[in-house]
Amino acid sequence: MSICFYHEDVALPEVNYIALQKVLKGEVRINKCKLGEINYIFCSDEYLYDINVKFLSHDFFTDVITFDYTTNRVVSGDIYISTERVLNNSITFDQFYMDELVRVVSHGLLHLLEYNDKKSEEVIVMRKKESDLVSKFNSLVDLQYH
Repeated sequence: MSICFYHEDVALPEVNYIALQKVLKGEVRINKCKLGEINYIFCSDEYLYDINVKFLSHDFFTDVITFDYTTNRVVSGDIYISTERVLNNSITFDQFYMDELVRVVSHGLLHLLEYNDKKSEEVIVMRKKESDLVSKFNSLVDLQYH
């Protein structure tokens, strides 16, 4: 199946999508799942805020919202990401924008793979997995340019 990238009211981020897809597909396999249809939709803060209010009744800004359609270990979903929030977070947490973007993209996939981040122990596992995926992405991109 496929992992697709779309954009709504912002430009599509400049990222190595081939490397990103490879890392994401690898994570699906590592978790003994099959790839269904995963759609990443990049958007503005306001666009994602409206989704948060309308579908989740949350009155706050966020960087990512994941709608999970996974059944029988076939991973599928729609993942909305605010590129504005990613940029703000990269500045706040003193991270490279690309690392923060890949972290948030990974975060959405990890939710589809049944990782959670409600309890402190879950947050630790989630952050470790995100960091691992960012490292894998950076290694792939580095290999392409050396």
